[in-house]
Amino acid sequence: MRQHFMMFAAYNQWANGRIYDAAAELDEEEFNRNVGAFFSSMMGTLNHLLTADRIWMKRFTSEGDAPTTLDAILHRGLPGLRMAREAEDRRIIDWVGGLSDKALTGRFTYMTVSDMRTVSQRLAPALDHVFNHQTHHRGQAHTILTILGRPSLGLDLMLFQRTEEGRAFA
Repeated sequence: MRQHFMMFAAYNQWANGRIYDAAAELDEEEFNRNVGAFFSSMMGTLNHLLTADRIWMKRFTSEGDAPTTLDAILHRGLPGLRMAREAEDRRIIDWVGGLSDKALTGRFTYMTVSDMRTVSQRLAPALDHVFNHQTHHRGQAHTILTILGRPSLGLDLMLFQRTEEGRAFA
């Protein structure tokens, strides 16, 4: 299990880098344009991904800052947002790398953001959700790029596994 989640943490970092590289090609108006996505714009979508990861990492580790809303805007500009994203991706990789298989079968308890309920669950399914959530919203970021007339991106896990950094997980 640990190797499985290490793969997803590394893939997450790789895919986020590709999305951020593509977002860097947008001008400020395009980056902020409401294109009808769930979090409106590329800026809103990328902020949501960082927000959600910070919320989950606070739940998992009891450390770090966690926004209180899912639509929090942590950084309005891409440079600051990218620096924070890269730091969070390293944090996730380091944390997952320190987990044992036994820890992955353990339970943890947290309070939800949306309706303030207490939830207790096993760690592994929660991590599955975190990485699936990232993929879901990166798909929306991909759609935003397409709407803005930008080229399509290859973000498949298999493409990552064919890269130098991903071969260890293939």
